[in-house]
Amino acid sequence: MKKLYNDLLLKIGEDPHREGLVNTPERAMKAMEFLTQGYQQNLETVINNAIFSVQDNHMVIVKDIELYSLCEHHILPFFGKCHIGYIPEGKVLGVSKLARIVDLFARRLQIQERLTNQVAGSIMETLAPEGVGVVIEAKHLCMMMRGVEKQNSCMVTSAMLGSFRSDRATRNEFLQLIK
Repeated sequence: MKKLYNDLLLKIGEDPHREGLVNTPERAMKAMEFLTQGYQQNLETVINNAIFSVQDNHMVIVKDIELYSLCEHHILPFFGKCHIGYIPEGKVLGVSKLARIVDLFARRLQIQERLTNQVAGSIMETLAPEGVGVVIEAKHLCMMMRGVEKQNSCMVTSAMLGSFRSDRATRNEFLQLIK
């Protein structure tokens, strides 16, 4: 990967040996490895048995989970917030695991629509709750820095599963609480 970044610098007309760029291929390689570390992880390891029994079934919400990802079309960043809600059926996840699940899928080349569905689906698969709702709000640099150059645009995606999809009151409660 280091050689590829070196070749990229040459291809755009830069001198990879000039002072400011001497170590750039190494730094860029490490950055890309970090930004795509989700490929090296799996759901089971991320959750690490942090599933706990509960008696009640009240809605659980964690909102404003920061996320950073790379658009698979241009390999440019998109970033924003993820809001997750679910209604347990006897099991809950350790709260930090929800953020780790977001990172697991965000740290890959992505599209926001798939990311939203992967987060919701993995929670549904792991806990078998009554329902899951996931909303992601993100700004895409591929749309802000190039192309249409719309700096104030924000993309919103949602995935509603189980009771969050079938029960309007549940869905509305979740949407009101994450505002």
